[in-house]
Amino acid sequence: MTWPDGGSAPAVMSPDVEESYRILRAHVDLTRLPKLSRDVTERVIHATADFDYLTDLVCDEDALADAVAALAAGAPVIADSAMVAAGISGCPVICKINEPLTQRLARTAGITRAAAAVRLAFGEAGPGAVWVVGGTPAALQEILGRHVEPAFVVGMPAGFVGAKAAKDALRASDLRSITNMSEKGGPLAAVAAFNALLRSACETNRSRAGWGENGLASQADDDGAGW
Repeated sequence: MTWPDGGSAPAVMSPDVEESYRILRAHVDLTRLPKLSRDVTERVIHATADFDYLTDLVCDEDALADAVAALAAGAPVIADSAMVAAGISGCPVICKINEPLTQRLARTAGITRAAAAVRLAFGEAGPGAVWVVGGTPAALQEILGRHVEPAFVVGMPAGFVGAKAAKDALRASDLRSITNMSEKGGPLAAVAAFNALLRSACETNRSRAGWGENGLASQADDDGAGW
C-alpha cells in the first residue's frame, strides 16, 4: 500500500493500526522528508508514540538507500540483543547474545556479553552485514572498535551511560547508518527503523531480502505496525 503522498504504509493493516496511522498523520506532517527518511521516521514514531523522533532521528537518504540495496542483495542481518532479534520477523537474524560461547568469551576476554556477541556474530557473517543495535551501547562501541565493515548500522541504544556518546561516535565515523541524537532509543525504535528499510528492500525487483526472492514475510512485525 502507498499513501497518497508517496510514503509507504504496512501492506495489511488492522482497523486499529490504520486509525493509529491516521492519528499520527493528523499530528505531524512528514511529507517534506525524502521517501526512505519519511518511511523510517513514520514507523519509529508509530512504534514508540514519540513525536520527538521527528527531530531526534538522523537520517541520510543516500545511506538509507544503501541499506535497502544491501538488504535486497541478501546481506546478513545481525541483532545485538534478544529483544531486537525477536522484533525482526521478516528475515533471518543472527544473534549471539544468549549463546554459551558468548558467555565464555566474555569471561575469558574480560569484555561484556554484548561485545562478545558482536565478535562472534562478525566471525559468522563477516563484512557486509546490516547490524541492528537497540540494546546496550557496548555493542555499538564494539562494532566501531572492531572494524567489522558493515553495510549499514541501525544504531539506537538507549540509556544515560554511554548511549549518546556511542551514537555520536557512530555519526562521526564513515559508516552508513541511522541513529538518533538523544539518550532515547531501545529495541522498539531500532526494530521499527530496520523494518521500514526491510519493507522497501523486499519490494525491490528480484530482491533477496526477507524469506525468499521477492517474497514478503507473512507475519506482522513485532513493532506493532505490520508490514
